[in-house]
Formats: sequence, structure tokens, C-alpha cells
Amino acid sequence: MKYRIKFSKYGSMIFIGHLDMMRYFQKAIRRAEIPIAYSTGFSPHQIMSFAAPLGVGLYSGGEYLDIEVTEELSTAYMKEALNRTMAEGVEILSVKALPENAENAMASVAAAGYFIKIREGHEPDFRFGEGFDDFFTQPAIPYEKETKKSRKLLDLKEGIYDYTVTEDGIRLLVNASSSGNIKPGMIMDAYYAYLGKKPAEFDFVVTREETYTKNAEGRFISLDEVGRDI
Repeated sequence: MKYRIKFSKYGSMIFIGHLDMMRYFQKAIRRAEIPIAYSTGFSPHQIMSFAAPLGVGLYSGGEYLDIEVTEELSTAYMKEALNRTMAEGVEILSVKALPENAENAMASVAAAGYFIKIREGHEPDFRFGEGFDDFFTQPAIPYEKETKKSRKLLDLKEGIYDYTVTEDGIRLLVNASSSGNIKPGMIMDAYYAYLGKKPAEFDFVVTREETYTKNAEGRFISLDEVGRDI
């Protein structure tokens, strides 16, 4: 049986990186006595797959991992058992049983929704969100992505599917697939550059609100909509 676990990340846990979160859940699953399946071979490991890794310092209400178990359990039981093992800063929001033909969490990610607001005490000298409509209606939004080995010029506009400017911040729906992952920090850098400004390192509070896949009709749905309660 395959199950998809949705969880939130907040408080001090936002500073725990992806690899440490993997280790955290490996231990939590053992403490919850979930009969997780293990790989075969020289070095057996728990069979689990996380969706898009979350950057350090970001909040989230839509993180996912898939696990395989050796016996069928009710989704309500798994949610309760796992929540009993969670430290403050991580909460299991749902557990769904997956169909046999479901892609794993990482492979199925298509988009992510983010909410970005200004950190208290870091208010800019302009209204945050001002000019974002004009910024987005540019024919292209160039961004130079720099890695340790190379530089690559991207057009961010191709990866911004939707946006809303609110009184409190900016809500974005962006490409989060492995082929074109757009990070909110890249968009903020480009937006500030358009205004002739440059953000400081800790100006923003970023929350990943949801992670999405596409259904058979090509519509974005949250990853937990693929599964069902049992």
C-alpha cells in the first residue's frame, strides 16, 4: 500500500533542511510504529519520496511525502499515530491512500502556491506590490541564474502561472516541476530590479501554501486530491 502524507512546517522547524527532515520522518515513522516497507539490497532504507524540497527559512502548509507500508492501515489512524510523534513545528494535515498507478510525490509536482509578505521591521520605501501588474505585463521577465559552474538566462514569465496582489503581500502560482522550478526569491529579485531597487536578505516571509500536480484534464489539483481516505 502507498500513502501520501501532507504536513505543515512552522516555528523553529523552518530552519531544518531537507536532508534533516528526511531523517526526522524516518525516526517519526518508527516511533509511530507504522509498518513501512524497506528497500532490498546491501543497505535497506525506508521507501519514501518527498515532493519538492522546501528551502530553509520558508514556512509551509502544503508539504508532502509518499511512503509504502507492508499492511493496510486506516488513514485516520496513521494521521493520529504520526501526530503523536511530531515535534512542535510540524503537523500532519492529512494522510491519503494512493491508487496503485499514482506517480510518486516528487515526479508528479507541477506547480506550487506561495504567499510573500514583508517581514516586520523590513518595510520598503514603497508599497509592497506596487507596480507588480506592470512588472508582469512585460513581454519577458529576464533573470540570470548563477550556479557554482555557470550562469543561465531565464525568462521567469514562462513559469509564473498566476498572481494576486493583496493588502498584505503577493500570492504566486509558479512552476515547481523538475524541468522549470521557479523560486519566489528569484521573482522578488526581478521585481525589485524592475523598480530600480534591491531587496535585503531577510526582507520577506515566504509561505508555500500548497503543492500541485495536474489531473487528466490538465487542471492543477493539490497532491492530496490524488488519494482517498480508507
